Amino acid sequence: MIEAGNTILLLEDEAIIAFALEDMLVADGAKVLMVGSVTEAAASIEQGGIDFAVLDVNVHGEKSYGVGELLGRLGIPFVFATGYGDASHPDEFGHIPTVSKPYTHQQIRSAMAVARLAVGGALPGRKRALRGGENRPADL
Repeated sequence: MIEAGNTILLLEDEAIIAFALEDMLVADGAKVLMVGSVTEAAASIEQGGIDFAVLDVNVHGEKSYGVGELLGRLGIPFVFATGYGDASHPDEFGHIPTVSKPYTHQQIRSAMAVARLAVGGALPGRKRALRGGENRPADL
């Protein structure tokens, strides 16, 4: 379920995939913030205003698990996307929905609905911010 007006962070290093997913999410009424690196994703989260995230697992050879850790600490729901066909993650992310590329609009919607339920449901317009970097994972 995608709430109209929610801001969705999209961490993806493949432009074609990023633009295709952006089109899907915008069609559902979401605002999309696209970033192409783990560092950009962390900075965007620290600025606040993110309601949901879709994280490519492998971004330019770097895993996005640190970004997932940060989102989890803030209670922001997210899903992983992978093009490697391997949906296994470190144990702390075993409950996070994962979609395999290429995914359909319905697959991403379903994964997002599951992720929202895992953190207590959708809170439309929820805005989060970090204070002083205290919640920033050491590996970002």
